[in-house]
This record gives sequence, structure tokens and C-alpha cells, in this order.
Amino acid sequence: MRFKCRAIMKGKGIGRLLLLNEPFSFLGGVDTKTGELTVASGRQGEPIDGRIFVFPCGKGSTVGSYTIMDLKKHGHLPAAIINASAETIVATGAVMAGVPMIDKVDLSLLRDGDCALVDGDVLDMMDLDERKVVTCILRRKDKILLLKRSQKVGTNKGRWAGVSGFIERGERPEETALKEVAEETGITTARLEAMGAPLRVREGTNVWTIHPFLFEVGDEKVVLDWEHTECKWIALDELPGYDAVPGFRLVLDSLHL
Repeated sequence: MRFKCRAIMKGKGIGRLLLLNEPFSFLGGVDTKTGELTVASGRQGEPIDGRIFVFPCGKGSTVGSYTIMDLKKHGHLPAAIINASAETIVATGAVMAGVPMIDKVDLSLLRDGDCALVDGDVLDMMDLDERKVVTCILRRKDKILLLKRSQKVGTNKGRWAGVSGFIERGERPEETALKEVAEETGITTARLEAMGAPLRVREGTNVWTIHPFLFEVGDEKVVLDWEHTECKWIALDELPGYDAVPGFRLVLDSLHL
């Protein structure tokens, strides 16, 4: 799976991710003579040599730029650097040392140990597959419809969700949404109220690119197909009591529910 990013220092680097969840300072965070992270990073003893080094952003003294140069001197540079948001210290060091670097990356989709390739402004996550789907929220008055996924579906068996389905090749998300609502609930009079911005959620080696939709429906009876075993109309404040599929709350947020 490929992501378009912003290139801070263009180049190519391949390796497994070494992922930190906190801002990182090269000064004090890594031993330049061994290339190993120090206790200050929370990952003491791990080498960054040949790894794609991932952290949200840099922090600390401007000497950090020269620390990266010192890593180069001792032959311990990472294969590449990935940030959510680059700042001057790390960016300057990467340019000076010639380390490929990108930012504008959603780090929530990455995992420590993932195999990846940084090439210019492209991040190729070799272990990940993208699955494009729609998730439709049906609202009747002040309640939304939850559907319990059956044991016959491929993923998230027994969990609660909205109407969902894969977007077929050549099909627009809006077309998929209307088709899935009719197939999974038997409701043919749903009225489209809102479309949320697409969002991404990772589950295992899959990244779900979800297109959210909100439909208003009347009193038409819900008729379930094989994909679901139960349905319930609930108020939004009841949702925490249900084991919902990953990203369901994000879908509601994108629709301002």
C-alpha cells in the first residue's frame, strides 16, 4: 500500500520500521558511536542502523542536527526518517547527512517492525493491503441503526456495525452505499443526508479506507440479509454498551454525530 507524503530530503531507503510514539531528540536520545537508542528514548539498546526511524516530531537542542551528522561519521545512520510533522532540527540534520526523510504521515497506520520503502515523496508499506469500503449510518428520528454481524462474514464476526460493503471496481462510493442499504436492510426509501470525509483505520495487515454516509429513513421495516443476525435502534449515548467494529466511533465523528 502506498501513501503520498511530503519529501523533506529526497532519496530511497528500505527497512523495517523502528517506531516511537513520543517526540524524539537526537541529542541525548541516541549514542552516536554505537547507533543505539539511549534510556532517554525509552527504547534503550535498540540500534537505528538500517531501520526506518519513525517518530511524531523532533524536539530539543539545535545540536541535534549535528548529532545526525555524527551518526553519519560513525556509520550508524537510519535508512530513512518518517515524521508526522517535521521540524527544523531533524529536517536540517537529515538534509546535511543525506538521510531520506518524509512527513505528513498518519503514524496510527504504522506498526513497529513493518517493512517499508521510502522513495522520494512516496511511502510504500509492503505488508499492508488497502480495502475500500462504505459505512452507512441509518438514522430514524434521534436513533441510529446497529447491525450485528453474523458468523458467515469474513471479518469482525459478532460485532456491531452500520451498513457496510466493499466498493467494487468502477463503482462510485455513493452507488455502493445505496446498494448496500437496500441489500442489508431491505430499505429502499433512504434519503442521503451527509457524506463524511474518507478515513483510514488499520486492523492487522489491512487498512480500511472508509467512506462514511448518513441516511435518514422512515418507518419502513428492516429486513436483514445473511450478513447480520440482529438489529437495534439505539440512542448515541447507548453506543458504549455495544462491541462495535474498529473505527465506528470515527465514522460517527466524521458525520458530526
